[in-house]
Amino acid sequence: MIWGSYDSLLLDLDGVVYEGARAIDGAVESINHFQALSVPIGFVTNNSSRKPETIAKQLAGFGILVPAESVISSGQTGVELLAKLIAPGAKVLVVGGEGLRYRVQLAGFQLVDLADEAPVAVIQGFAPDVSWRDLAQAAYAIQRGAKWVATNSDWTIPQEGGLAPGNGTLVSAVHTAVGILPEVAGKPEPAIFETAIRALGIQHPLFVGDRLDTDILGANRAGIDSALVMTGVSTRKELLGIGKESRPKFILGSLLELQTPYVEPKKTKRGFKCESASVELLGNKVRIVDGDAGSLHALKAACAVVWNAGTPIYNLDVEASFYSLE
Repeated sequence: MIWGSYDSLLLDLDGVVYEGARAIDGAVESINHFQALSVPIGFVTNNSSRKPETIAKQLAGFGILVPAESVISSGQTGVELLAKLIAPGAKVLVVGGEGLRYRVQLAGFQLVDLADEAPVAVIQGFAPDVSWRDLAQAAYAIQRGAKWVATNSDWTIPQEGGLAPGNGTLVSAVHTAVGILPEVAGKPEPAIFETAIRALGIQHPLFVGDRLDTDILGANRAGIDSALVMTGVSTRKELLGIGKESRPKFILGSLLELQTPYVEPKKTKRGFKCESASVELLGNKVRIVDGDAGSLHALKAACAVVWNAGTPIYNLDVEASFYSLE
């Protein structure tokens, strides 16, 4: 079972389960392990460009069989926000992919593509084929008084070739033109987690993500315990210096580690020890004194030292070997 009293798992997709068209090592095995134990699993993604059925089909191609209803996207939450802002059946200009258009239609709204069609709202999500024309039409509609909802504000999205611009970049372009900010549905806002808990009928999930600025911050805001998995966007250096509001409860190398008891760093006289790795605070210097500085155990111990130092990280001299392998 999952550690502690968690009754379910909520997993981010990009950077946790897959990266582009490739399943991340250990993800398929771990998910299938918990499915065999009848642990409810939901997939919470800021990517609204595809239908839940399309994502479920992709997961099936990796060997993960899940119902489409277990995929909770920011598009789903975005449409829930729309429903609170505008009348049923109203016209909505959609900037985004098939998945977002599907959600808007499913909710009974009228889809339009042009500001001249007088939409009362704009909903904006990521899709690889979003063009300048799409952004311009959104800007025109918003300037004419349309309500504005963004599915998410991720600055980047992980792809096989590296990091690519995400929806936050496109939202920023529209913001530059209109001078206001949208309501945001996805992580790090808590609304998407509330959607997942309600849709899946769960009570006390553990959320696993790869981004500190969206996944972990969002889970913390929603009052959900979180685990950061080091297979995606966030780096060791970023993790060491992250503020309290975005710190995960657990740090994992991969999803496989969910199957074994979690090893917490233990306090020592001058620092923290995790398995064979010992890290100490010597004056203002954070140093490895035992073990391999590049190991996950050392990273966990180093984070414990930095986070409990009582001084901002910029006042500390952190040994570069904790993150130099990045």
